[in-house]
Parts: sequence; structure tokens; C-alpha cells
Amino acid sequence: MVSITLAELADKLDAQLHGDGAVTINSLAGMNSAGEGQITFLSSPKYRKNLSLCRASAVMLKESDLSYCQGNALVVSDPYLAYAKVAQILDSTPACATDIAASAVVADDAVLGEGVAIGPNAVIESGALIGDGAQVGAGCFVGKGAKVGARTKLWANVTLYHEVVIGQDCLIQAGTVIGADGFGYANDKGKWVKIPQLGRVVIGDRVEIGACTTIDRGALDDTEIADGVIIDNQCQIAHNVSIGENTAIAGATVMAGSLKVGKHCIIGGASVFNGHMEITDNVTITGMAMVMRPITEPGMYSSGIPLQPNREWRKTAARVLKIDEMHKRLKELENQLDKQD
Repeated sequence: MVSITLAELADKLDAQLHGDGAVTINSLAGMNSAGEGQITFLSSPKYRKNLSLCRASAVMLKESDLSYCQGNALVVSDPYLAYAKVAQILDSTPACATDIAASAVVADDAVLGEGVAIGPNAVIESGALIGDGAQVGAGCFVGKGAKVGARTKLWANVTLYHEVVIGQDCLIQAGTVIGADGFGYANDKGKWVKIPQLGRVVIGDRVEIGACTTIDRGALDDTEIADGVIIDNQCQIAHNVSIGENTAIAGATVMAGSLKVGKHCIIGGASVFNGHMEITDNVTITGMAMVMRPITEPGMYSSGIPLQPNREWRKTAARVLKIDEMHKRLKELENQLDKQD
């Protein structure tokens, strides 16, 4: 267990300390469940009323909320960001691997940096390069010529196909597959002819990818994921997709081939993107959106029908099927009005 004094935390967060700096903090908890030795945070004024009942050893909050707190406090400009930083400081997640397991299979010409750890039954193929301090979890596969940057972590059963490039300080969660063939076929009189996928997947630094996500290799050029991108669980990124710096993609999103997504975008879960088009920088797309056309202006975009009671939804669906008929009738009425004028 990681322990730190409140004064030390204040120093690391550049926070104002109010109360006993000698108090020891060993974990985080929600405001309603936190107790002795734990720190919590208040990010919204609507929860101020809970401060009087909070039993945490300390609370991270804004200056405007300090008067409502009767115990120890750290005053910060952004409590939620402070929570994220404290979570990193107190993180007790175990390593993906320690040392090099006896059952790991490492090719003779693979290059391992200093302090590399490889878990049981992992396979590192010929010509692969594993950077200093990288961790390769149990059952992982790193294909021929693949590169894993320094301090990158691959959790159990991650698969990196040949020539895949992963940057430094990345985190790839369990079961993810990077560099499988894209969905490329030609049709020969009704029969599908496979097109071998000759590109790579190139991933930048500080990229995090959730569990069981798939990122396909390029058909000719590379599939590219830029620095700082975060991708949630069970997403599908097709061949030759390009994703710009610091874009965030929530779970179950599907991106078709040759899509280009800009920098600093936020994409809601279960969204679907057409291929061969471009999304500009600083776009936010709400969940379950169907993005069928390019987006050229920054801003927030949505699509889909919000949830309704079933009886109302059935009426809506029935009316949607009659839109074409209604449009024709409306045009006829407009034409009649035009003639009267």
C-alpha cells in the first residue's frame, strides 16, 4: 500500500493545505464512503451538503467550497484533475510482468532493452525490439519486426502483428489486437479475392488503448494513431484510419477505412463513422452518432433518436416510414398555394 502525508500531497499538487499536514493518506474513496486514511474530492457545488457527513481524512475542493468543509482540505483549481493525479500517486496496480518468465519465447535476434519484463508464455518474434523498461504481459504476442517503445505496458494476451510500431509510455489493455489485416477484398464475378494488407500500424507516445479493441494495419500506407490518443474498450479502427493528437474515443466506436480524425476530438460511445472522409480538429460527437459525411467545422454534433416509451417509439417509427409520402403531399400543397398567388 502506498502512503503519503497530506503535506506531501499538497506539495505535489501545488495545492493550499488547510488543516493537519501530518495526516497520512493511503487511498482514495467517494465522498459518501471515505473514512480515515482516505482522501476524496468535491467537484460540484451541488454536493456541498455531503461535506458535513464526510468522514474522509481530507477533501480536495475549490476555494469557493472551503468554508463548507470542517476537516482537512486541499484547495485546488480543478478537484477532478487533482483526483486523477492523486490516483496516479496512490496507484497500486501490479506490473504487467516482472523479470523474464522461463516460459517466455524470445527469438535470438530480438532486441530487449534494459529492465524489460516478459510474462509467462509470451512470444517475441524475430527482429522485434522491446524498449527500456517495457512490460509484456502473460500470453502476449509481438510479431516479426514489431517495435515496443520504452516503458510501454502490454497487458495479458495483447497481440501485435508484424512491423507494428508502438511508441513510448503507452498502455495497451488485455486482449487488444493491433495490426491484423484490414477488410480488403476485390470481387471477381461474385467471388471475393483477398487483398494482402501491406501497411503497418504506427502508434505514437502516451497512447492508451482499452481491452479487446482492434486496430487494423494499412492496405498500402500505414494506419496512424498520434501522440496522446485514448481509445476505450471494444472499438474497431479499420485500415488506413488516421487519428490526431489527444483525441478521445469511447467504447464500441467503429471507424471505417481511410477515415481521418483531427486533433483534440471527443467521440461518444457506440458511434459509427463512414470511411474515406475527414473530421476536423476540436469536434465533439455525442454517443451513438452515425457520421456519414465529413465534418469541416469544430463544434458538437449529434444524431439518432433519443429513448422513448415503446408505444411512442412505435408511433414515431410508423411516421418515419411515411415521410416520403408526406413530403410529396406537402409539395403539392405548396404548388397549389403558389398558383393561387
